[in-house]
Amino acid sequence: MNIATTEADIDSLKRVITDVSRDKNIGREVIVDALEQAIIHAARRDYGLESDLEAHYNEESNEIELFQFRTVVAKVEDDLNEISHDKAKAYDDTTEIGDSVGIKIDTSTFGRIAAQQAKQIIVQKVRDAERAQVYEEFKGRINEILSGHVRRIERGDIIIDLGRTEAVIPYREQIPNERYRPKDRVQGYVVDVRRASRGPQVIISRAHVSFMTALFAQQVTEIYDGIVSIESAARDPGRRSKIAVYSRDASVDPVGACVGLKGMRVQAVVSELNGEKIDIIPWDKDPAKLVCNALAPAVVTKVIVDEESRSMEVIVADDQLSLAIGKRGQNVSLAAQLTGWRLDIKSESSLEAQLTEIKSILASVSGIGAMQAEILVHEGIKTPDEIAAMSKQALMRLLNLEEEKAEKLIAAAADVDARQPAPTAEPSQEQQELIDNATYDPTVKTAEEKSDRDERIEMFLRLRGVGEAQAAALADAGYATIGDIIADSPDEVADKTTLPLGIARTLQIAADRYIQEQSADKD
Repeated sequence: MNIATTEADIDSLKRVITDVSRDKNIGREVIVDALEQAIIHAARRDYGLESDLEAHYNEESNEIELFQFRTVVAKVEDDLNEISHDKAKAYDDTTEIGDSVGIKIDTSTFGRIAAQQAKQIIVQKVRDAERAQVYEEFKGRINEILSGHVRRIERGDIIIDLGRTEAVIPYREQIPNERYRPKDRVQGYVVDVRRASRGPQVIISRAHVSFMTALFAQQVTEIYDGIVSIESAARDPGRRSKIAVYSRDASVDPVGACVGLKGMRVQAVVSELNGEKIDIIPWDKDPAKLVCNALAPAVVTKVIVDEESRSMEVIVADDQLSLAIGKRGQNVSLAAQLTGWRLDIKSESSLEAQLTEIKSILASVSGIGAMQAEILVHEGIKTPDEIAAMSKQALMRLLNLEEEKAEKLIAAAADVDARQPAPTAEPSQEQQELIDNATYDPTVKTAEEKSDRDERIEMFLRLRGVGEAQAAALADAGYATIGDIIADSPDEVADKTTLPLGIARTLQIAADRYIQEQSADKD
């Protein structure tokens, strides 16, 4: 079948292949393969699905040649796949029984329907090849910043026109309080590229921490040149972020390079992030110094490092406690994310009260005086059972004791209730709210509490337009059912979840719509 003759306006198959390959930017071999598959598909209407058919493009004759292969047999039982020895000799006089003979088929008899089917297959093959090409192109652009124009908004997700394909910014990957309209220009960070039935789906994020660091790389030439590097970053999208920077050149100030002349560089990033506050701190290989830098603007008095549990007890002056913790624990949580350490913030007065009580309990052990209790506390020993667990030699060396006295002291410590928890100073009601936010550690929940929280998050994710961050905020706020969200006022939802009032109203609308849809389904 010469495809060039199936459409009146096409006079050369070779020109068709060349033009389609050039216009669609697709390899010539892809077009040829599509044509060959189309011819085979058209032939199966007349020759059956079981026929052994092959198609090849002949450049010299400028046509797609179709061959049916039959097995040479003495007695024909299957007319489609077998041929007698006598008839086979008409095609090739050297053939023998058991050979396979390829018989060229006249494709001009296929008709208009077969030609239309062939055309549909070619179009589909070309479309699939285009999609594969676009997928490969954007797959290589993961971790890059792309920009485009808003095409539409679907259920809270922003659909971006990138030219060759569309990208989506899911609701959970958007910066809170940002609003876009069709044709607005927007840029984001490519986090994933997925294959989909309608073509590749490019997932873009504006809330990802790497979006912020990539923006700095665009603005700060020293980062692009490799002189300054962003060693770590933490982000609360739309509110506040922290980055730790390091310079490989002693003459280059990494913080100053990122801030820029009159703050122009950092302001460019802040403007793109919708006014998000950014703290730029110098990175230090000493974790304690890095934590002190990360908690700025609060001034740290003392840091007690526990390497084994990878945690730090950070001591600050009483008037610095609120500043170190930040609003709703934001400062300490970002500092913990930035450094990778579990941080426990305490004021000097609360620490002093706690240490006084610990010394009092240790001193209650027979044989331990005030000075010895001071030494034990200084070495990190806080309970009598820790004394009982010490070796005789270690206690002798630490308190300068004789062997017999060390044995008696260990025995006396074992008699005290080893399970008595280390006491803490009783905080005032005003301080309690600060202390509740002072420790940042996502692993403190029990397995049962975590399972219950995960189930509630999964339930809230059923609400249209609700992302993981909002679902988690609802679960952490104590909401047990979707109906509970509607029972509160928008102000109460905002207050409990610490989400903006606009987001709280959106959550209530989504909850109300969900309940109405469920009621309609039951009716």
